[in-house]
Amino acid sequence: MTCLKPEGAIPGPRVNGRDFNAYDTMEPRAPAPVPAPYRNGKPVKDANLAPRGLYRPDYRVMTPHMRSPEYVQMSTAAAITLGLVEGQMHRCSCTRCLNLLLTYPEGCRANCAYCGLARHREAERNYADRNFIRVDWPAVAMAEVVDRVAADPDTPFHRMCISMITHPRSDADTFTVLKTWTDRIDPSRIPISILSNPQTMERADVQRLHEMGADIFTVALDAATPDLFDRTRGKGVQSPHSWKKYWEILEDARDIFGPQKFGAHIIVGMGETEYEVMTLVQRLVDMGGHSHMFCFFPEKGSLMDHLPATPRDQWRRVQLARYLVDYCGVRVEQMKFDDQGRIADFGMPRTELDAIVGAGIAFRTSGCPGKFADDISACDRPYGDSPPSNIASYPFALKEVDIRKVRSQLDMLRPGESYDDGEEFEAL
Repeated sequence: MTCLKPEGAIPGPRVNGRDFNAYDTMEPRAPAPVPAPYRNGKPVKDANLAPRGLYRPDYRVMTPHMRSPEYVQMSTAAAITLGLVEGQMHRCSCTRCLNLLLTYPEGCRANCAYCGLARHREAERNYADRNFIRVDWPAVAMAEVVDRVAADPDTPFHRMCISMITHPRSDADTFTVLKTWTDRIDPSRIPISILSNPQTMERADVQRLHEMGADIFTVALDAATPDLFDRTRGKGVQSPHSWKKYWEILEDARDIFGPQKFGAHIIVGMGETEYEVMTLVQRLVDMGGHSHMFCFFPEKGSLMDHLPATPRDQWRRVQLARYLVDYCGVRVEQMKFDDQGRIADFGMPRTELDAIVGAGIAFRTSGCPGKFADDISACDRPYGDSPPSNIASYPFALKEVDIRKVRSQLDMLRPGESYDDGEEFEAL
């Protein structure tokens, strides 16, 4: 057996001397009231500017009046890959997942504490100008998206994902966006995922999405425990979401989509213990599903933007443990945890564990699978949870220098091995 020693000196940011984000540290701010003139997208709707092609977030101008299902937003990485935006990504040539985000002048009606799209930001800027998982999301006509993908026989996309938000039209418009896609693009060519909004959905909605060609259904639990969920997504921040409703829809997805075709997003480092997050990962695996992991990053403008990003030691321990449970048959009951809930033993012989760390796949972005392998995600989300200067989820295959960095963060360097990549970055 191998035994990590969390109390040892491990490089990385620390809060109150800790190498993990503790519950008492991660308290969100209370949301401030939004003045009436800015509620529900009123400035955008009053101006009623007609969209003209691609809209790139620009705080100096009024956002055009764009609505799904006619318009969708997409990640900057997807826009670059699709040829809508010029640019390049550090060590990445493209992203393999086309993430499409529903969009409305009213924005998302939820108020999740860690999210850049949260309702409390209405007075701060127009909806389509808000950052989300660290990047801007350009908006474009759905018809143009389909035209571009349908016309490219060598598309780099392994998967398309429709990301819902909390809005009265979200369910109906997801059906329309999905049909617009499948009318032109065979789901067998590019499989389809749904990142759902369980709060407004019923079992019949899940069934209909499956019948229309969706391949995988996911639920963004994000918080690892009911208490954290309420604190960051529910009554604690004047938001409508409930842990109970999310689990109802997740269980519906299990029944309808079947084994390995459903999963849940989990954000690591919002105040849960490593034991709590790994217990949730095991629960999902026992249901027949998967976990898709995100490293907490303080999103600018969110109610948690003053809080620390997840220390890399904590993140790497959970990444590795999650991979062992999801893909290697290890169970949480085989692992050992210290008195602060940190992983102290992964439940696997050192030689086997060392080989898995050396392969690097455990530390890549986790999400819905692409066409390479079940454990290599199409949804690589380049730098969605970290800057390139301190990568959390690697959106590419790790090189030896990356493996050494991960080993250093895990306090698992081999005898005589050291880490120094020699790279320098500006703060990003």
